Amino acid sequence: MKSYLFIFFSILIVSNVHSQTLQDSTKAKLPFAIADEKKLSAEDLENKKEGTYVTGVPDISSDPVNGFGLGVEGEIFFNGKKTDPFFEYTPYRKKLSVTLFYTTKQQREIKFTCDVPYIFNSKWRLRMEAAYEVNPNLLYFGVDEKSLNGLAINGKSFSKFSDYNDALTEKRPGNASNGEANVVTDMFYNTYQKDEAIFNASMEHSYLDSKLRLLGGYELAWININTFDNKNTSGSDVPNGMSLLQKDFNNNSILGYGSNIVSFLQVGIVYDTRDLEPDPSKGIFAEMTNEFSNQVFGSKFNFNKTFAQAKYYVPVLPKIFKRLIFASRAGMGYTAGDAPFFEYQDQWSSEGSIEGLGGAHTIRGYKQSRFLGRVMNFANAELRWRFAQTTLLNQHLAFSAVPFVDAGGVANDFQNITSINNYRFSEGLGTRIAWNVSTILRFDYAISQEDNQFFFNIGHTF
Repeated sequence: MKSYLFIFFSILIVSNVHSQTLQDSTKAKLPFAIADEKKLSAEDLENKKEGTYVTGVPDISSDPVNGFGLGVEGEIFFNGKKTDPFFEYTPYRKKLSVTLFYTTKQQREIKFTCDVPYIFNSKWRLRMEAAYEVNPNLLYFGVDEKSLNGLAINGKSFSKFSDYNDALTEKRPGNASNGEANVVTDMFYNTYQKDEAIFNASMEHSYLDSKLRLLGGYELAWININTFDNKNTSGSDVPNGMSLLQKDFNNNSILGYGSNIVSFLQVGIVYDTRDLEPDPSKGIFAEMTNEFSNQVFGSKFNFNKTFAQAKYYVPVLPKIFKRLIFASRAGMGYTAGDAPFFEYQDQWSSEGSIEGLGGAHTIRGYKQSRFLGRVMNFANAELRWRFAQTTLLNQHLAFSAVPFVDAGGVANDFQNITSINNYRFSEGLGTRIAWNVSTILRFDYAISQEDNQFFFNIGHTF
């Protein structure tokens, strides 16, 4: 991890020297053409800070899966001066992000990311990530269309996740091998633990006045999967039955239990006309990516993943509302070959992975990774209304209300993806706080037929 940090900071320092040279020249001609669609809006440009600054927020959450969480997410932005010709076209010249997080149910994470658009004032963009996470609270409900089945345990079905969870933690008589009285609980039936260390690096090159990018990358990950079968619950002497994940692995229905090395070669193509990446007011983002994993370059598995998505942003009634944005997204992923089950829930995007259907980034009314499949697709729509903004302690804050709807489905193959029975839906209401233009604080409350959830995250859903 120390070597990765040294690489991050070295890149930031060296690239800063190159960009400073361009800024100090007699102003401001771009070394190559950038489309006018990429220029920030007048409002965003007015509120964009010069120079280097730090943003940091406490990451506080209360989640029925992970418990009470406390951490910090901090970002260092290198914006440069207004004399920099790239100032009007980029959310930042460089960004370094650090995440530290811990919950009362022992989820913990440390992550470093680096993003340098137009590195060394060229058409290239560098992204890097190094992370380590331990999460003993991950949920598994099966793969493919089996994950669409209703919630059921011990012959009973439940329409609400809260009722289902109560049944899982209910104690019932068991059979002790020593002849003594014994009780059993299924509280870990859907739960497993993942320990993961990951490093990812990618480069992108711009074409067509920066509207088109071709990218390539490499990822290396060590992932260890364990369940809680036959272990005692915390603070008691109550053994657990066999988990669903362990059953599926024992039946050869899934791969990936135990310790795994997974490596990828990554390629992709991106078309992007958004005016401001962290908080667009107009434009289109469309991409197709592919990850190829093979034992030839050190991976334990041979498989291939293809993912495509499109995002669309357009002002609504601009003569009446200063900023009312309709934002929408649709995406689809397909996993071919002998992939471990946890790769079904990881669709690689140039802007960060999308983890299964359910949770904060897809169908927000369902638990994270509630639905997994070889074929997965989803859609989201939001109406982002900025109703107020102010400057407090030299920090610009803008507030938005965001009603939203989500949908998504999984299938064993493409033949069934059009069936309405394979889809689930949720809706909700959120709030966004744009902090110094480039940092978005997101609060969402979502409901579905099965559950309701509250999220606090950094960054828009899409």
